[in-house]
Amino acid sequence: MKLKRIIVAISILALAALACQTLLPTAEPVAAPTQPSQFQNNNAPQTEDDVPRIGVKEAKAAVDSGQAILVDVRGADIFAEQHAAGAMSIPLDIFEYDIASISLEKEQWIITYCT
Repeated sequence: MKLKRIIVAISILALAALACQTLLPTAEPVAAPTQPSQFQNNNAPQTEDDVPRIGVKEAKAAVDSGQAILVDVRGADIFAEQHAAGAMSIPLDIFEYDIASISLEKEQWIITYCT
């Protein structure tokens, strides 16, 4: 009976270890994506639907490689509480109503986030 319990416990531990291993992130480096070509020649998107979306891994790779800057468009108070590493704060209302006050390079790939 004791041997049966040990075998069951070992089986459960082995299954748990396998399950945990499948949840771990892969160590493969993510290649930095290139800036969407349709916006490189000042063809800025006109609507929110026109803005291309990228995943977190791609955004991080682009920022880490120096191809892009990360901009948090939430309010400054929320940014102060918590934000992505390396992000700068430019609230969305400044983008919408006072874009001239933003001193970013026009050729720079700007990746914004709000959550």
